[in-house]
Amino acid sequence: MARVVGAGLISALASAALGVDCAYADGPFNFSPFASPPPPPPQASSDSPAAAQSGTAAAKAEPPRVFDVIKKQEETRQIEFTSKGAEFKAMQAQAETERQKVIYEEQKKLSQQQAQIKSQMARYEDELARKRMQAENEHHRARNQELVKMQEESSIRQEQARRATEEQIQAQRRQTEREKANIERETIRVKAMAEAEGRAHEAKLGEEVNRRMLVERANAEREKWLAAINTTFDHIGGGLRAILTDQNKMVVAVGGVTALAAGIYTTREGARVIWSYVDRILGQPSLIRESSRGKYPWSGLFSRGMSTLSSNTSKASASNNGNGFGDVILNPSLQKRIQQLASATANTKSHQAPFRNMLFYGPPGTGKTMAARELARKSGLDYALMTGGDVAPLGPQAVTKIHQLFDWGKKSKRGLLLFIDEADAFLCERNKTYMSEAQRSALNALLFRTGDQSKDIVLALATNRPGDLDSAVADRIDEVLEFPLPGEDERFKLLKLYLDKYIAKAGARKPGLFSHLFKKQQQKIEIKDMTDDILREAAARTEGFSGREIAKTMASVQAAVYGSENCVLDPILFREVVDYKGAEHQQRRKMAANDE
Repeated sequence: MARVVGAGLISALASAALGVDCAYADGPFNFSPFASPPPPPPQASSDSPAAAQSGTAAAKAEPPRVFDVIKKQEETRQIEFTSKGAEFKAMQAQAETERQKVIYEEQKKLSQQQAQIKSQMARYEDELARKRMQAENEHHRARNQELVKMQEESSIRQEQARRATEEQIQAQRRQTEREKANIERETIRVKAMAEAEGRAHEAKLGEEVNRRMLVERANAEREKWLAAINTTFDHIGGGLRAILTDQNKMVVAVGGVTALAAGIYTTREGARVIWSYVDRILGQPSLIRESSRGKYPWSGLFSRGMSTLSSNTSKASASNNGNGFGDVILNPSLQKRIQQLASATANTKSHQAPFRNMLFYGPPGTGKTMAARELARKSGLDYALMTGGDVAPLGPQAVTKIHQLFDWGKKSKRGLLLFIDEADAFLCERNKTYMSEAQRSALNALLFRTGDQSKDIVLALATNRPGDLDSAVADRIDEVLEFPLPGEDERFKLLKLYLDKYIAKAGARKPGLFSHLFKKQQQKIEIKDMTDDILREAAARTEGFSGREIAKTMASVQAAVYGSENCVLDPILFREVVDYKGAEHQQRRKMAANDE
């Protein structure tokens, strides 16, 4: 477009300079400098033809002058043409420059467009590559997830297959052990029957000889006793005859027998009265069921020796069990709390400070009484146990007995821990309609004796129903401890403890000088394949059992072992007893729920 415009401009300038009517831009300018100029165009004017004629005449009149003028005009035209040609060349150079500039601009724009297109293509290709890589990554991720899912499903199937195989192996092993036990029982039964038949045959052979020997021995013993009886009656008859025949001897004999009878009766009744007085003044109160103190002051040495021996024994059992509380297995937090109370009580006694009263509550058989014993032993106090159910039968004497109990407790030089079990039996709310006047008086007497902080007696109450206690009794309590049912770890430790106590140490003689002379040696129990895993399995099955129920379960295991033929405890027999006791526990719970 620029070329066409430039060519048109140049042709227009050339035509204007040369006075040509038509100019062609595409053709070259070929003209001779000496060519005659074209005749000027006729001027259309308003002059008359006469002017033209005058000019023609003048031209004809002066031909040389006209020629010079024409020549000068030609020279002028040549100069103008030369200048026009120079201008044309300058314009042509400028047009060429413009054309080159336009070409450069177009090439620059083209290169920019190409670069932009290339960058767009590169970005598009990069975007395509990124999308392709993202799609490939998504595909790989989905494939990896499928592989992981397949591996998990495969591992789950393998684990299920392994568990099924293990269960099958365990079932086959149990079946094998059961069959093996049955075979062993049958073998032992057959062997015992054969031995019994042999012994019966031997007894039958020696029965006749033994019978004859027994008959001869009985005849000899009978003759000897008959002779002794006859001799005795002969002497008695002679003495009676001598007394009956002599009157003085008869009077003396009758008087002596009468005086002897009177002396025996008087001595017996006097000793009974004196002993009851001594027992009332110096003896142990009748409400006490169990105590670490001696019943009388002179029995203190013996009781201290026995308490020292029992404390040493409990320490040994505690060290063997890895438990600082002897045979008491409690929750770790509760055990730590009781140990802190024992240390605090011991320090309180050493600093002559008042003691703190305690309340133990929880389900039956969770170790409240045993914990109280261990608390007294660790704190260095004497220990006394009474039951709340013993107060009601005393009637009007209950008040006197309670005062005697507290007076007796104050005589302890070491301090006394008075443990009242089943405290809700007589310490319940005083507004109960079924509470007798004697029970109210006994409750008031205990409240009177515990109104102030004591430096001699620690009162420890135990109950299964803490909500039934009187508000005044609850106000006198300083420490409240809950004894929950044992957890799985505690049940495992209890099973291990009672397995050692009732099974492993069954049949062992207690230490004593003449114990081996008067007691028959018990048969020891043989333990086979009783591992900790079996005990943990039993602990899991005995959920909801108290410590007392676990002890009874192990006692039932001991009875089942003694009831077997070979006196051997194996896992099969142990599981049978545990399952039976578990069913019995569930049945008791159902019965209790129905009663409620």
